[in-house]
Amino acid sequence: MALYQAYQAQRDLTAPGRAAAGLAVWALGTLPPAVSGNPVVRSLSATYELMSRAALTHTRPPFGIDRVQLFDGKEVEVLEEAVAATPFATLLHFRKETDLAQPRVLLVTALAGHFSTLLRATVESLLVDHDVYVTDWHNARDVGLHHGRFGFDEYVDHIISFLGRIGPGAHLMAVCQPCPASLAAVAVMAEGKDPATPKSLTLMAGPVDTRVNPTLVNDLAQRRPLSWFKHNVITTVPLRYPGALRRVYPGFLQVAGFMSLNMKLHSTQHIALWKALAAGDRDRATVIEDFYDEYFAVLDMPAEFYLETVDAVFQRHLLPLGLLEYRGRRVDPRAISRTALLTVEGERDDICGIGQTLAAHDLCTRIPRARKRHHLQPGVGHYGVFSGTRWKTQVYPIVRNSILAND
Repeated sequence: MALYQAYQAQRDLTAPGRAAAGLAVWALGTLPPAVSGNPVVRSLSATYELMSRAALTHTRPPFGIDRVQLFDGKEVEVLEEAVAATPFATLLHFRKETDLAQPRVLLVTALAGHFSTLLRATVESLLVDHDVYVTDWHNARDVGLHHGRFGFDEYVDHIISFLGRIGPGAHLMAVCQPCPASLAAVAVMAEGKDPATPKSLTLMAGPVDTRVNPTLVNDLAQRRPLSWFKHNVITTVPLRYPGALRRVYPGFLQVAGFMSLNMKLHSTQHIALWKALAAGDRDRATVIEDFYDEYFAVLDMPAEFYLETVDAVFQRHLLPLGLLEYRGRRVDPRAISRTALLTVEGERDDICGIGQTLAAHDLCTRIPRARKRHHLQPGVGHYGVFSGTRWKTQVYPIVRNSILAND
């Protein structure tokens, strides 16, 4: 508990300073334009604004998708509905006010320190041509101990259960961390002849086989024994939260780790934010602020899930070695024969190396070659695979066409 308590103490101690900085920004903004527009005043306001934003949040931001323009140019309302829920996750349905029949897609988001809203851009693109469902994972610090454990098997359980709730004929799309679990879920469903086995499986920038072109993230996971992770990064939720005494891998550590991989980039972005605020360029500042509002919204992961993922995916490589088990039974991707497979990777991905997702094709030997496809997107890093301009204009059309071709 000491690690979490130290973090909480730091937040509590710095909260008055952040509040005072926020008040200063507001006060400077109420000055007459002749004064507030002064370069010195704007620079001071920019400094205070960065100070007021210097904190993580632990509440899921809203998706905020109220309307979407369909492929035919018609704009329709979008209603975000919870159609199923467990203590650890909610199945969200982004229902569109239209009678147009579109392929149903379950988007499996990562349980890796950020909320599902990190994939807002992915959801917005999918909504144009699909009936979209999303796994919305809950913050483990808000899940009481009486709800039990949540490990890798429980994660797979949720994917299978949510596909069953959506019904036969759906498509499955996984982004980043959930790729191995999603492949395992489809294999289990195919072997059991589950009628809800998806028609297609899209795996995007995910660690199916981390032995291939290992990145710094993979090296860090390999460098220390599992016991080190258990004793050094797992902590206990403080008593003030609903999940008190639950063992977790805290989101603040995950985000700190990700930032350390690209500290120069994040520093450059915050300097750019200060300059935009000081120059009065609100449009540029808003773009950067929106990204970091999302990036700094973090959730805690159940300790069981984090440790089992490090062990099975990043250290022992159980899925590509044919040794992964689900509920005591061996997972066999060769059981998948009727589900089409699309894998997508980014040329400059420094989190999931080139070939790690492609490895799924070698495991799914019974899927006909004509129903397999791989796409390597030039010029993008990890996040560019599922968000940004190249996602919208180059990657998404391939995903859309794959789903449509197999619907």
